[in-house]
Amino acid sequence: MRKALVFIISLTACMLSYGQQPREKTTFQTGAQWKPVTDVRADAVMCYGTNDRRRMTFEERVASWRERGYVTHFMTGIAWGDYQDYFTGRWDGQWHLDEGQKTMRGDTIWHGRMVPYIVPTENYMKYFKERHIKRVVDAGIDAIFLEEPEFWARSGYSEAFKREWQDYYGFPWRPQHESAENTYLSNKLKYHLYYRALGDAFTYAKDYGRQRDMNVRCYVPTHSLLNYAQWAIVSPEASLASMDCVDGYIAQVWTGTSREPNFYQGRQRERVFETALLEYGCMESMTRPTGRKMFFLTDPIEDRAKDWDDYKRNYQATFAAQLMYPSVSDYEIMPWPDRIYEGLYRVSKDSEERAHIPQFYSTQMQVMTGTLGFMPSCDATVSGSQGVAVLMANSLMFQRSPRKVEGYDDPQLSNFYGEALPLVKRGVPVSIVHLENVAYPDTWKGVKVLLMSYSNMKPLDPEAHKHIAAWVKAGGRLIYSGRDDDAFQRVQEWWNKDGNSYGAPSEHLFQLMGMPEKAAEGEYKYGKGKVYVIRKDPKEYALKAGGDAELMDIVRKAYGRLEEKNSFLLQRGPYVIAAVVDESEAGDAPLQLKGDYIDLFSHELSYTSAPVVEPGTQAYLYDLRKVSDRRRPHIIASASRIYDEEHPSANEYRFMAKGPKNTKNIVCILLPRKSKGDIEVGCTSSNGSGNLSWEMKSLNVSSKTGEIMRLLWISTDNDPDGVHFTVRM
Repeated sequence: MRKALVFIISLTACMLSYGQQPREKTTFQTGAQWKPVTDVRADAVMCYGTNDRRRMTFEERVASWRERGYVTHFMTGIAWGDYQDYFTGRWDGQWHLDEGQKTMRGDTIWHGRMVPYIVPTENYMKYFKERHIKRVVDAGIDAIFLEEPEFWARSGYSEAFKREWQDYYGFPWRPQHESAENTYLSNKLKYHLYYRALGDAFTYAKDYGRQRDMNVRCYVPTHSLLNYAQWAIVSPEASLASMDCVDGYIAQVWTGTSREPNFYQGRQRERVFETALLEYGCMESMTRPTGRKMFFLTDPIEDRAKDWDDYKRNYQATFAAQLMYPSVSDYEIMPWPDRIYEGLYRVSKDSEERAHIPQFYSTQMQVMTGTLGFMPSCDATVSGSQGVAVLMANSLMFQRSPRKVEGYDDPQLSNFYGEALPLVKRGVPVSIVHLENVAYPDTWKGVKVLLMSYSNMKPLDPEAHKHIAAWVKAGGRLIYSGRDDDAFQRVQEWWNKDGNSYGAPSEHLFQLMGMPEKAAEGEYKYGKGKVYVIRKDPKEYALKAGGDAELMDIVRKAYGRLEEKNSFLLQRGPYVIAAVVDESEAGDAPLQLKGDYIDLFSHELSYTSAPVVEPGTQAYLYDLRKVSDRRRPHIIASASRIYDEEHPSANEYRFMAKGPKNTKNIVCILLPRKSKGDIEVGCTSSNGSGNLSWEMKSLNVSSKTGEIMRLLWISTDNDPDGVHFTVRM
């Protein structure tokens, strides 16, 4: 059996104790006012939209959350929203219906009822700043999240877009469906328009904030570049990480994005954990070299109507995937709690009966999101061979089209997954290198082998090649896959105009490294490094069984001793995250762990000493061995947020817990070693209604080190006003 390597992290480097949360470590978004059933107890709330609703103004909604102790931020969509006053002329006296995104048939693309996707003209941005951004800053909000700057690839036919084309390119609009070059130029313009829009909005927000002595921070909640490319949506993505006015992102990755099917070994299917792992990876790598802040998002449900079991299974997969990146430790714990707690969904896949979230699932979810408030950022590494990366660029989106482009075919983004999935399925913690970030030295930190192709993307300028060539010269190993014969190789771009006459952008890179411009398949030496050329498009590795054999042979040769397994394992302080993939060439053996753990995927917070992780599943565990101070009680996990911990005597422990109404709380406590007698527990409400009903159980555990540990579980109803607990030992 192949064993995953466990990297044990020192407690001082990675441990975070209860009660020491950063002020804005966790957040969530909602368009509603505070309600007891959605009081999820994150650090901050992103109040959505400035429009007044349900007889409550935006300012009143904000105040309702502030009164409950939340830091208040603002979120809205920049590409769509409740902006009818702009389109119907109530703002400036002119109709702007021609500024919606339109398809070839002339149909407007709608985000929802009467909410069109927008071509972000300069006039629209003037409205957006004056009507929305200004009001938010005036309300005293100093963090603005403008989400999903999305331009659909199938759009590009409105009169507003045609005018922007003329201004940007200096020649009349061309229908994108007529050629590969038109598709590329159209999508490149869409990319530019939202790059410009976000720069405009955020610059205004910061300038106006300074006038009011406020430091306004600006963030972009966005799907991953990988998902946008697969869904044929264009967005600025990685380029924003270098803008002075952008402070960071929210990586909007969840079941709905990660369940998009892809090809591996000739089979098309959902691979939620693997896709999520790559989605979070490409987001993390966008901001790491530029120092921007990153929040990771997961969603306990999704937009599409499924059943509760489906949601739970895939939530665990995406949740485990996000925790595999230990440099990121800030989280949007959920979007839209109203639909999670108050929505009705199928009780099973074979039933049309609908029900609210099961109490066992809401308890589990609250345990999981609660741990994110204490998730440490550290230098831990996921088990496996480090330093293998795949190159990607924003131009992945430029070659996407709802209509098949003559001379180009990339089913389900297989030219990316063909390079990445063979590594993931062999337990290699593959990382992402963004072409837009190659000028930053930190981009190359630890990268030994880089897989690269221009079959599905193109470099936007030649400067990037200088940095890639320098990395190879210093000892890097570059594996270039591509036939370089797709139709997009011939678009009018820098490599074939203004004095350049390269037949493909790769020829420029090869020339810089002293190779033949049209390098044949083989191995080439440059400085201390090597270049391996494979004259296949990466999709050929994915679209048939065994198609990745040649690629993996070269990866092994370039890397040296490559560890191959079917699992991923990471320890972040007391938290252990494990995943075992199926379809692995490394076998289908489960991963066996040994120790003393609390199962954080269990709504009962079960104790286990020998958890087994089966192929296609994940585990999330609390390592009891990481609790160093056993002189006082230590809360391991809770389906609530803990406040006011007190130790009035050696034998007494008090705390208060707050959680959403209509949900069950469970608290797991590791008691002091000297606690040997009977345990008494009291639970009282904060509103003076007296004692509450509760359940308790305790367990003495003989640990692997020979010591006796005493665990206590207390279960009762949650209360947003708080439940006071007293434990006497």
